[in-house]
Amino acid sequence: MEIESLLKYLLPEDLLEYFELTQVKESGDNMLSMYLDEKNIVPPEHKDKQLLSQGFDDPVTIQDFPLRKRGVYLVVRRRKWKDKLSGKIYSRTWDLTAQGTSYSKEFAAFLKELFGQVPH
Repeated sequence: MEIESLLKYLLPEDLLEYFELTQVKESGDNMLSMYLDEKNIVPPEHKDKQLLSQGFDDPVTIQDFPLRKRGVYLVVRRRKWKDKLSGKIYSRTWDLTAQGTSYSKEFAAFLKELFGQVPH
């Protein structure tokens, strides 16, 4: 089994379709941070524009299911796109967290089922 196949079981559903894992860091306090950058694929809603990749927005940190007694954080960066003609900057909106939390949707649903609510 290759790494990408394994990641499909570890990361939120469909995340690897639009993001690529760029780095994994383990800290001494039993934390695992997985860094993901949006792939360099022009958003379909802007196919009519001449967009150029212009780096990334500030990262968003999402808490996900723990692995082997380590807290897991996904550090996600959305790509910024600049319209070559107008100079306007675009970014895609990703719905990766449960509303009002920094938890992945799947992790929040699990916590809600377990405790009856999502802890804050």
